[in-house]
Amino acid sequence: MATTSRWRALTHHNLFWPVAVLIALLLVNVPFTPDFFAIKMTDGHLYGSLVSIVLFGSPLILVAVGMTLVIATGGIDLSVGAVVAITGALTCSYISDQADQNALAGVFLAMGIGLVAAVVCGLWNGFLVARMGIQPIIATLIIMVAGRGVAQLITDGQIITINSEPYKLIGGGYWLTLPFSIFVVAAVVAVTVALTRRTALGLLVESVGGNAEASRLVGIRSRRIKIMVYMFCALCAGIAGLMISSNTSAADGNNAGLWIELDAILAVVIGGTSLLGGRFSIGGTVVGALVIQTLTTTIYTIGVPTQTNLVFKAVVVIIVCLLQSPKFRAKVFGANGPKGLRRAAAPAPATPAADAAPKMEVSR
Repeated sequence: MATTSRWRALTHHNLFWPVAVLIALLLVNVPFTPDFFAIKMTDGHLYGSLVSIVLFGSPLILVAVGMTLVIATGGIDLSVGAVVAITGALTCSYISDQADQNALAGVFLAMGIGLVAAVVCGLWNGFLVARMGIQPIIATLIIMVAGRGVAQLITDGQIITINSEPYKLIGGGYWLTLPFSIFVVAAVVAVTVALTRRTALGLLVESVGGNAEASRLVGIRSRRIKIMVYMFCALCAGIAGLMISSNTSAADGNNAGLWIELDAILAVVIGGTSLLGGRFSIGGTVVGALVIQTLTTTIYTIGVPTQTNLVFKAVVVIIVCLLQSPKFRAKVFGANGPKGLRRAAAPAPATPAADAAPKMEVSR
């Protein structure tokens, strides 16, 4: 009984099924790549499939972490892909105009310009949603469409290439034998967890997502909270934009961050956060992003035709979401099935009838 109760508690944990699917996807690669789990040291750097998954999944993790807080407030942000493109375009455009592209001052200034532009986009989204009362999917769709055009204007419709070693470090460099982007992601996730779980900010975000009007009536500035999370989401997308353009040493206003918003939303859902808002899980989102990136790697490893890889990806995502559904597990695996319901529906102990009330003793 004790083992059964422990197993039941484990399977009901919000991270159990995402982690189980992640492990299963990793194991699927072994027959096709026997040394899939091997990690090698070359020129002082660690290489391997696992390292590559984390490296190429870093931008998605960043965007998904920001998306988690937006979804927790009951909103959604479709503009993160365009923000990725705008940030990369502005940064690379500024660096390419410098006489010395390796000058740290110029690189830091370029990064600052790109991140400020990202935050401004987030502020605009938050203003439309919180102050103007526009539906989040419509408000963020504006920058999703127009932002990609702005990125194209910045780059003049061309791919801007740069040759800056300091800037290359962010997305393609190594530090302490590991990709530098891993440390960036770890820092952002750690700060996010600290702010949302060690302070009252996380509770405020969840309360706004649960019922924004009730939160406002009890004194919580729900509009300010919404603006803050949209700005934070855009900042995370901006850092991802720096990472993507740094890794390729180029800015592509048309393709950079294309459809990353959909993968980010999938990662949040796989991680167990409801699209209706309320409670959220940063750890679940990180696992969900790794599932998406591992799935992408698996598709190429097992040789799925490129014209069907999106269908294959959708099927796996559907399976993950179904496994997380208690109703689906109850019907398929029998948990809380008919027998359990019959046991729960056992007749309750009989209660005394109304006419069987205790008799009063009359004192003489």
